[in-house]
Amino acid sequence: MTTERIEINPAIMMGKPVIRGTRITVELILRKLAEGANEGELLEDYPHLTTEDILAAVGYGAASLAHEEVVLLPDAPIPGKP
Repeated sequence: MTTERIEINPAIMMGKPVIRGTRITVELILRKLAEGANEGELLEDYPHLTTEDILAAVGYGAASLAHEEVVLLPDAPIPGKP
């Protein structure tokens, strides 16, 4: 996924996706939302963010998962179970 709002640069936050022009990671935004923060709280806590930035972070996360491939192994032993 490409977006003008998300930047990946090895010199910024060790290459994690960030909101362009900030050091605010997509991961941070998604974690805060998962913990129950709402858009208004994020905008208040991080004044450099915009609603569009938050939506771009959510979209980036969704697009990343959409391209993830899960391989299930049949009858694979479960750690800790006999």
